[in-house]
Amino acid sequence: MTPSARLSAAIAVLDSILDGTPAETALTQWARASRFAGSGDRLAIRDLVFQALRQKRSAAAMGNAMTGRGLVLGLVRLQNGDVDSLFSGFGHAPARVTPDETARSATEEEALDCPDWLAPQLRRDLGPAFAQVMTALQSRARVFARVNTRKTTLQGAVQSLAQDGIRAMANDQNPTAIEIVENARKINVSKAYLDGLVELQDLSSQSIIQDLPLRDGQKVLDLCAGSGGKTLAMANRADARFYAHDHFPHRLRDLPDRAKRAGIGATILTDPAKEAPFDLVLCDVPCSGSGSWRRDPQGKWALTQEKLIEICALQAEILDRAVGLVQPDGVICYATCSVLRVENEDQINAFVDRNPDWSCLLTRKLPVSDRGDGFFVVHLQRTAAVRAGAATD
Repeated sequence: MTPSARLSAAIAVLDSILDGTPAETALTQWARASRFAGSGDRLAIRDLVFQALRQKRSAAAMGNAMTGRGLVLGLVRLQNGDVDSLFSGFGHAPARVTPDETARSATEEEALDCPDWLAPQLRRDLGPAFAQVMTALQSRARVFARVNTRKTTLQGAVQSLAQDGIRAMANDQNPTAIEIVENARKINVSKAYLDGLVELQDLSSQSIIQDLPLRDGQKVLDLCAGSGGKTLAMANRADARFYAHDHFPHRLRDLPDRAKRAGIGATILTDPAKEAPFDLVLCDVPCSGSGSWRRDPQGKWALTQEKLIEICALQAEILDRAVGLVQPDGVICYATCSVLRVENEDQINAFVDRNPDWSCLLTRKLPVSDRGDGFFVVHLQRTAAVRAGAATD
């Protein structure tokens, strides 16, 4: 496919998404109806679609329309592309640009691709970093992998990936992380991945695992495990008994195979209370995802005030549930990939108000950057256990 034909395909996919179809579904439907498209074409169209969604408001302003065509035209302009040659109307190219498709001036919220209803809250919570963070969320995230140091070293993982044409390099921020700088899409079929040497995992996500007070012999629960990536990361750090639970069990369907490849044990629980108490309970709770919107741009635009209120209520419910699952001297780790205070500091303050016998051991905020997602992490423990630990020290 020509570059222009790819733009036409992206326009069709985006129109479907704007009509309410999930992005992955819209892309799959287009691919099935377009067997002529090669793998390179499909990947290029996917990149166009997701970049248009990351910059949905700024692209719509530059294309003067909230349509698939408006978004793609605006994206080409934002990237300083040759509009006249790409929108030529010849063959499979989009039709020529008309006078009423002139770019219009954008508000600051539009230029930064910030939802209007959430802008005041983001400005308050991010302060002087507001524009910097929103700008970072407009770009595609860099790709990182976690090295399974039970099976190899960082250099061993880099060399193994290189044999499959995947270029990776170590970084200076995390002892188990490597950045994938070339052919990241090939990781899931690489020998290094299939042999359990590496797992895809964002740098910030890996960092919160490094902070956990993990020790050999502990009993550890990943309460909101999702697909189990953090369960595997924790098992890379300590010889302990690891358990994983998620409200949607199907999310954990691949964990047994991944754990087997990694050479670790992890038990999936449908009712964690039956195995309680635990020494450590990780609550990587459902959240707005505002610290990782560049990975799920459609989620950014789908978020509403009502949904945010529901999410916050669920977070509080999960925290309160964790209290009944942990040992008297155990630790609860609360984590979000959010930059919103209502999901972070406010949530923890409310928890301590409800549970005055609990204290914060550690609070850490990882900012959105070109190297990782935004995260908020707090370690909680009963105050009596905190004092006992301090006296022992």
